[in-house]
Amino acid sequence: MAKRGFGSANGQETEGRKKLSKESLQRGLQVFRFTLPYKGKFIIGLIFLLFSSLTFMGFPALTGVLLDAATGNETAFTQDLDLIALALFGVILLQGIFSFFRVYFFAQVSENSIADIRKSLYSQFMGLPITFYEQRRVGEITSRITSDVSYIQDTFSITLAELFRQVTTLVVGVGLIMYYSVKLSLFMLATFPVLVIFAMIFGKRLKKLSKKTQDELAVTNVIVEETLQAIQVVKAFTNELFEIKRYRSAIGRSVNTAITTSIYRGAFISFIIIGLFGGIILVIWYGATLVQRGDLSLGELTSFVLYTMFIGASVAGLGDLYAKIQVSMGASERILEILDMPAEQPELGLQPSAVRFNGNVRYEHVGFSYPTRPDLQVLHNIHFEIRAGEKIALVGPSGAGKSTIVQLLMKFYQVDQGSIFVDGQNINFMPLNDLRSNVGIVPQEVLLFGGTIRENIAYGRPDATEEEIWEAAQKANALQFIQSFPEAFDTIVGERGVKLSGGQRQRIAIARAILKNPAILILDEATSSLDSESEKLVQDAMDELMKDRTTIIIAHRLATIRKVDKILVIDRGQIAEEGTHDQLSGNPNGIYANLLKLQFNTVE
Repeated sequence: MAKRGFGSANGQETEGRKKLSKESLQRGLQVFRFTLPYKGKFIIGLIFLLFSSLTFMGFPALTGVLLDAATGNETAFTQDLDLIALALFGVILLQGIFSFFRVYFFAQVSENSIADIRKSLYSQFMGLPITFYEQRRVGEITSRITSDVSYIQDTFSITLAELFRQVTTLVVGVGLIMYYSVKLSLFMLATFPVLVIFAMIFGKRLKKLSKKTQDELAVTNVIVEETLQAIQVVKAFTNELFEIKRYRSAIGRSVNTAITTSIYRGAFISFIIIGLFGGIILVIWYGATLVQRGDLSLGELTSFVLYTMFIGASVAGLGDLYAKIQVSMGASERILEILDMPAEQPELGLQPSAVRFNGNVRYEHVGFSYPTRPDLQVLHNIHFEIRAGEKIALVGPSGAGKSTIVQLLMKFYQVDQGSIFVDGQNINFMPLNDLRSNVGIVPQEVLLFGGTIRENIAYGRPDATEEEIWEAAQKANALQFIQSFPEAFDTIVGERGVKLSGGQRQRIAIARAILKNPAILILDEATSSLDSESEKLVQDAMDELMKDRTTIIIAHRLATIRKVDKILVIDRGQIAEEGTHDQLSGNPNGIYANLLKLQFNTVE
């Protein structure tokens, strides 16, 4: 298990840092369409960024003038030291003002664009079909709207500005040092290739070691997460010492890798210090010889050295910026891949119509295979009809296809052969909102949201009044236990409803379905895992819910379906038997009769 979690963590990192090709760059840049509504502010931010970069480039020039004026060099535009110092303060003041407005306008563009991306992604998640979620892990999906969007946010707010600043500094800086001295510029630039080559070699090795450190740390995190989640299993098998040893071993590997990384990082820092400052010393030495010969003034040499430091910092920063762009482009591609997927229902933004179905359902020779397993046919020639208000039960062994039949009715999947009709209309040509707003479901495993009881019941119809919520709870036999809580309807149910018992969760789900008031009801029998008292309360609530509705029951306990109008026995994806309880139980060689014998023998 640890290896599986570890592998998924690494996969995203590798995916995010894949090689930046022309195609991936073009694809990734499409995410900038989200900045188009704010292009005016983006342009203003760029202008302030340009002004900020250019004014800061004036600082070394004025510093050189100040030194020339102090040494009496007549090349300075003025000998007034106070005036030059004031000009320096003016440059810094302007640079500060320009930087403020740059950050302000870029923040507006970044925050609004990222909010639009998040909203678009979440809307797309809501509109994508079930098959999308079956083929991906939840962690992978949520990372799109968290980690990937964060990478893009960094690009919008920081990386782009820094890239523009570094390029501006590099271009303007090289032009200015050439202006001061071509000889010294060529001498300085000659030292750069050596520094860059060694920096790339060190950088590559450091990148691998840093990634290995993160990987080792990820293993330790997985061990902690898994053991804490399964702490009862760990203690039941008395494996505390085993887990402690496993964790210590993983920590030991992580520490060893981190120490190796720190050695390389220390060597890299030492190289940068020696190489960079050694290069500056060589430049100063050669520049000093030019000053001595009268080819260069002291102020010009100072300006030159400062510009050299700016250029060196820009070149060093470009490598890190390139790595960040790699990650953000990879994140952009993954986000755009999801946004470009066809939605399950293009009319998602529309409100469902007020049309209420009668509840006639007809399956005509339906065949189906799951998209993830196209070679395995799950349903074969399913053909039956339910009249409005009738109640039918689907029974059969596990994996026979019972749940698949109702999932097709809710259009979670498209049928491969045949058709399904509701009130005489093919559901393929029916607005999905209208279809699902007329179908209610009470699953066997109820999932409640982590809010209040009121919010969970109102999920069936968010615009319901307090009186309607109260009435739904009463009909579902839930009012008594709800009012026994100090906060009543405002009681927090906890994540996935963990603060409520199984029977209480089922009754909340039934209240939710009652509030929705569907024409067609699907019950994945909710009493199979409850005690006798809870089962009776839930069964009474379901009887209330089934009144005057077309109902399809996926039956596990056959004793609960004796009164339904029709029973369909599903076996290996086909309807093997069909009839009432009395008819099917009277056939001693039938599947239904055999299932009855097995259940009653188990009870005895």
